[in-house]
Amino acid sequence: MNKKIVIVDDEPITRMDIRDILEAQGYDVVGEAADGFSAIEVCKSFNPDLVIMDIQMPVLDGLKASKRISMESLAGGILLLTAFNDSGFIEKAKNVGAFGYLVKPLDEKSFIPTIEMCLSKVNEFKKLRKDLDKANLKLDERKLVEKAKGILMKELNVSEDDSYKNIRKLSMDKRCSMVDIAKTIIIGYED
Repeated sequence: MNKKIVIVDDEPITRMDIRDILEAQGYDVVGEAADGFSAIEVCKSFNPDLVIMDIQMPVLDGLKASKRISMESLAGGILLLTAFNDSGFIEKAKNVGAFGYLVKPLDEKSFIPTIEMCLSKVNEFKKLRKDLDKANLKLDERKLVEKAKGILMKELNVSEDDSYKNIRKLSMDKRCSMVDIAKTIIIGYED
């Protein structure tokens, strides 16, 4: 499986029980923490696929730690644990970007399927993020070409089509991308 998991709970016995269940199923528990601050540091070190985090802990609770872990992309996903089946906690869990929510005591029959579902969502989320990054890169590249076209239209007093053809021809002649040509044009004409 080789999925990296971090366990965060202020109760050492609970952490040990969760570790035993996970390792028996072939998961790689790469770290543990007893409070939210430690959880953030462990996630910075290991960038786990999943963090299993208790909500109520001293120092920094699981919700606040989860929010920071999510905002800084320090883990693939978060599964929150609590002893309370409270709608307020569930709403807060949604708001911090948790992928799942389980009420203790844990039932091994539902725990492992929940882990699998969370990890599936982690994979989907990673793919979506990768697709978004790719789309943003293409958009940024397109903006550079458009800016370079604008510069050529103004400087050479040519049409938009001619300026595009000029960039494309330079790209083919110099055997480099249109984006590289655009960057050079922009640098060359900026003050």
